[in-house]
Amino acid sequence: MKTTLKKSILLPSAILLLAVTACTKEAATTSDSLYVPTSSDVTSTASLDELQQGRTLYISNCASCHSLYLPESYSAARWRSILPTMTPRTSLSSTQVALVTKYLTKGK
Repeated sequence: MKTTLKKSILLPSAILLLAVTACTKEAATTSDSLYVPTSSDVTSTASLDELQQGRTLYISNCASCHSLYLPESYSAARWRSILPTMTPRTSLSSTQVALVTKYLTKGK
């Protein structure tokens, strides 16, 4: 009886702990964990200033509702599918959304 009770408590607890740990790997714990764009990140479609502005907007707008995810947590294509569902909840302009997109996709 005691063994069954232990298994019925330990197994779900272990699964929950694993799930929480797996999810938190993708989320940055602080804005300091996010990459800071440098001149080596500049692309033909994203200037250094645009990438830096996008980072600032991402931190100041997105963190108010949820944990910040590292840009490398998702592919550029996945970010482009996520952002349209998130940005209507903000007061970001379309220009600002484009800057956040450039930052999260690293200019791709």
